[in-house]
Amino acid sequence: MRILVVGSGGREHALAWTIANSPLVERVYCAPGNAGIAEDAECVGIDAMDFPEIVAFCKREAIDLVVVGPEAPLVGGLVDELEANGIAAFGPSKAAAVLEGSKGFVKDLCARENIPTAAYGRFSDSGTAKAHVAARGTPIVVKADGLAAGKGVVVATTMAEANEAIDAAFNGRFGAAGTEIVVEEFLAGEEASFFALCDGEHALPLVAAQDHKRVGDGDTGPNTGGMGAYSPCAVTPAVAGEVMERMILPTLRAMARAGRPFKGALYAGLMLTEAGPKLIEYNCRFGDPECQALMRRLQSDLVPALLATRDSILNRVDLRWYDTASICVVVAANGYPDAPQRGSEIRGLAAAGAEPDVKIFHAGTRADSGRILADGGRVLGVTATGKDLAAARARAYRAIDKIDWPGGFCRRDIGKRVLG
Repeated sequence: MRILVVGSGGREHALAWTIANSPLVERVYCAPGNAGIAEDAECVGIDAMDFPEIVAFCKREAIDLVVVGPEAPLVGGLVDELEANGIAAFGPSKAAAVLEGSKGFVKDLCARENIPTAAYGRFSDSGTAKAHVAARGTPIVVKADGLAAGKGVVVATTMAEANEAIDAAFNGRFGAAGTEIVVEEFLAGEEASFFALCDGEHALPLVAAQDHKRVGDGDTGPNTGGMGAYSPCAVTPAVAGEVMERMILPTLRAMARAGRPFKGALYAGLMLTEAGPKLIEYNCRFGDPECQALMRRLQSDLVPALLATRDSILNRVDLRWYDTASICVVVAANGYPDAPQRGSEIRGLAAAGAEPDVKIFHAGTRADSGRILADGGRVLGVTATGKDLAAARARAYRAIDKIDWPGGFCRRDIGKRVLG
């Protein structure tokens, strides 16, 4: 088979690397890719949002399957465009990707289907939103309704922070994504990331992971797209069963009834509360950096599962996982998430990648005359596996210490809390 992965981040590097290891695959391309992906796949200079060029490339190169990584092309309808041109694609249609494209849509769906989630309100002007916050008090959560690259959520601990977040959204910080906001009850507990492959009717749960959203050690600073993840996590088999029965399957049934059958990777952001798991949000694709940690634990061939998802025969597929722990620590450019500094050289990657059971997935890099330069906010995802989380974590940070990059930083506490 000839497979094209669309995207340029760490998630796409992990997917391309995993797909390239399938005996079913002859060639893997990535559009547009990055300097690290180029080591595992052939990168083609096509932007992920350039739908006509992607379609033309697929026809020219006889691509058998397109795997769309990021949310923007999914919400924008790339899968629809590909399928309309006779090109098989993994990922939800534009109509189904609304599960990530609109937080308000998801909250309304949860209310109708009795899916456990935080109490909420939807607002299209600052006055009523601020009045809602004033009536309920803090802490409280303010979310841009649309896509904001993981930066549209503010957990406000004071009225001033909540009002500032509301003003920022309606003053254009997130563009069209912030023309409507969702204000939610603050949920206390432990966060976790739950994933399932869905074919419109059936769902196949994957192993879960735990993400670290805040930029700084001790969960301090602003929210990011994710600074690290590990697997396994606190999602027990009993919790996984509850999530499937009370969240994933009701959502699939509701989307099918609405004429929006969901096919692809469905991510459920969970809060594990004293009252049980509650849904924080849905994403319509693999998480980043959770995907990097998950792919390191996957024992089965991913490709048949991707094809079965697209072909609506997921009930015929099973996936097996290594009984090991994995971790991904994100190394980001100084200034991230607000104003990441681009262009600095990263040295020592070969030595870091030579550490046992370590794989470095690139998220924001470019090659320049033999050098690797930072070209994004989250730049590297240093992953490691081990017999347990402590062993995996030690390997990941040992590798990070061999990277020579004064222009970057990472959290030093990924996975630390669970280890005590």
